[in-house]
Amino acid sequence: MRKPLTVLLALILALPQGVASSLPDLGESSRQYLTDRQEREIARAIMRDIYASPQFLADAEIEAYLNELGARLVAESSIGGRTLNFFAVRDLSINAFALPGGNIGVHTGLMQAASSESELAGVLAHEIAHVSQEHLSRMIAQQDQNYLPTLAALAIAVLAARSNSNVGSAALAATQALSIQGQLDFTRENESEADRIGFEILNQAGFDPQGMVGFFSTLQRNNRLFDNNAPTYLRTHPLNTQRIADMEDRVQRLPFRQVNDSREFHFMRARLAVMEGSAEDAVRRFQDQIREKRTRLIEASHYGLALAYLRQGKLAEAETELAFALKTGDSPMLLSLKAELKLKQGAVAQAMEFYRAAMARYPRHKPLIHGYADALIRTGKAQAAIDMLRSNVAIWPEDAQLWKLQARAHATLNHKLASHLAEAEAMAVRGNLVAALEQVNLGLKAGDGNFYELSAAESRRREWEKALNEESGRQAKK
Repeated sequence: MRKPLTVLLALILALPQGVASSLPDLGESSRQYLTDRQEREIARAIMRDIYASPQFLADAEIEAYLNELGARLVAESSIGGRTLNFFAVRDLSINAFALPGGNIGVHTGLMQAASSESELAGVLAHEIAHVSQEHLSRMIAQQDQNYLPTLAALAIAVLAARSNSNVGSAALAATQALSIQGQLDFTRENESEADRIGFEILNQAGFDPQGMVGFFSTLQRNNRLFDNNAPTYLRTHPLNTQRIADMEDRVQRLPFRQVNDSREFHFMRARLAVMEGSAEDAVRRFQDQIREKRTRLIEASHYGLALAYLRQGKLAEAETELAFALKTGDSPMLLSLKAELKLKQGAVAQAMEFYRAAMARYPRHKPLIHGYADALIRTGKAQAAIDMLRSNVAIWPEDAQLWKLQARAHATLNHKLASHLAEAEAMAVRGNLVAALEQVNLGLKAGDGNFYELSAAESRRREWEKALNEESGRQAKK
């Protein structure tokens, strides 16, 4: 059965030109690279549909882990000053893909299949290299627009091919573009360059460079054993023995490095495991791990069991298991769960104290910020939430959840314009400018707000209207 996201992508590609007008036409195909504006338009068109898909994994802890790991790698790349967006896709296949606009998707199956953090980091470093070398942007910019309604549609086809090679092929056939199917895969030169640069990024970031070699070698062995069911990552990023040999040669030139996984890597994997199947199955799985000592990190198994009990609504049992996990030291993920459990138990004062203490230790851990803001709103301290959220939105203006929490806090205080504007910002971050305009217009009609708030709302409305009009104008010229 096809996944909802890839089906959606195929349907978008199959639409006739007039129906697909919401996707931006990017002008002349003769230029060598995409402009920043053009890449933003493509990224917005793609990410709008990804965020709306049930395959998008909206879990703050998983998202935070991926972005913290990604930021550590990006800092060692040639785009160190740029912020990339890493997100998780609910899919058990082993895959990851880079998209326009610096968006990198990682399948949950890949995160579970990686046997070490260095292996996972190796895959992310490879995808970061595709972004830093502008492989995808170059490929899209060089296509002949006569093949597809828009270059954004081609970018979406690339995403479909990255996620599911069969669906990608079907999507291209639907638009009579089968002749360029081969161009959707990165070239051998692109892949070799991403290997080399990704390897350097991985090493400079302090990970074990053997992780990249080990993960790709394992996939290649599996490919030989199960040739008719090769891992998705191999179908979208074809490997050959020469590429692996080149990576092994680079490893041999470096001194041996023993790198331990972070505890968060194992907590992340436990969290993903709890999401699979029923809560009862997860409880039994982690109980067996703890009893039989089949675990690489005992506190991660206790954390997973605590989450499984939480799914069952067994708060006391969850608290007991979390206490075992905390015996070996704290972690922002553990402290966030501790405060959440106290809130669910009705121990509001204790929960707020836990949040304040955790925030003092880990002030940049987004799930803690989200949880603390939610707790402040629920306990009648909406203005304190607004003050706290305002400073964090200034740091992370692309975090839709921060904007949505700000909208809730303002709504609690009956700040209509401010609430609608914050909701509009959340919609814009998710790529839905039509919904953003609807929200800001509702806010302007509300009749409240001071001069500065009204000016800010009008400015944002003009900005979003201009972006939408430009896209519509380019479509009309076709």
